[in-house]
Amino acid sequence: MKKYKTGLILSGGGTRGFAHLGVISALFERGIKPDVISGVSAGAIVGAFIAGGKSPEEILAIFKRGWLFKYTKLHIPIDGLLKLDGLKEVIRKEIGVENIEDLEIPFYVGISNLNKGVIEYKNQGKIEDIVLASSSIPILFSPVKIGRSSYVDGGLMDNIPINPIKKDCEQIIVSNISPLNPRAKMKNLVQIATRTFYMSVNANLHEVKKYATVFIEPKGIDKYDILSISHADELFELGYKSAKKALL
Repeated sequence: MKKYKTGLILSGGGTRGFAHLGVISALFERGIKPDVISGVSAGAIVGAFIAGGKSPEEILAIFKRGWLFKYTKLHIPIDGLLKLDGLKEVIRKEIGVENIEDLEIPFYVGISNLNKGVIEYKNQGKIEDIVLASSSIPILFSPVKIGRSSYVDGGLMDNIPINPIKKDCEQIIVSNISPLNPRAKMKNLVQIATRTFYMSVNANLHEVKKYATVFIEPKGIDKYDILSISHADELFELGYKSAKKALL
C-alpha cells in the first residue's frame, strides 16, 4: 500500500508558473486533488499556496497584483541583482501558517545548497525562507541564508523534483513548464542568464518520465519570458488546456 494516492510535481520556470495554476484548475475540475506536492522555484511558490488551501483562481488573482516586481528591491549587486522581498510579504500575508509542516497538504520544496553543492528537499521549516530560497535564480536574485548555508533556486540541481515522493504515490502527475526548445533570440543579459540556468535543468527527464503517470508539458510555453507577468491569463489557459488534453 503506497503512502499517498496522488502526488503532484511542479517544475521551476519563473512566471510561467501561471501555467501550473491552469493545470491544477483542470485537475480539480476532474476531482483530482493532490495528497502530496513537490515543487521547486515557481513550482514551490504555486505549491505553497495550493498546499495552504487556496484555489488556483484565488492564487492567480493574488499573483496578478504584480507583487513580484512591485516589491522587488534592486540592490547593490554583490551576490545578485534583485531581492525577492515582495514574495516574502505575500507568503506571510496570504498563507495562514508559518511552517511547511503545518500546511493542509504535505509539501516538499527543492532548494540548492550553495555551500555544499547539493540539492535538499525540505518538508519542514519556515515556508517563506524555503520558498524564497527555492525561487532565487542564481545571479538574478540574492541567495537566501538558512542556518549556516546559503541557498539558491532548487531548479539548479533538480528542476522536476520527483525524488522525494517518487516511491510513495499510487499515481504521479508532473507539470513541467521549462522544456528546453531551440530559441534563436535572446534580447538581454537577463534572458541569457536564465537561458544558461535552464540548460542544465532538464537533466533528469528520463527518470521523471519513468515514474510519472501523467506528464504535462504545455505546448509552446517556451515562447514566454520567464520574468514577465503580462501573459498571466494566457499561461493559465495554456496550462488548463494542456492538462485537459493529457487527462483524456
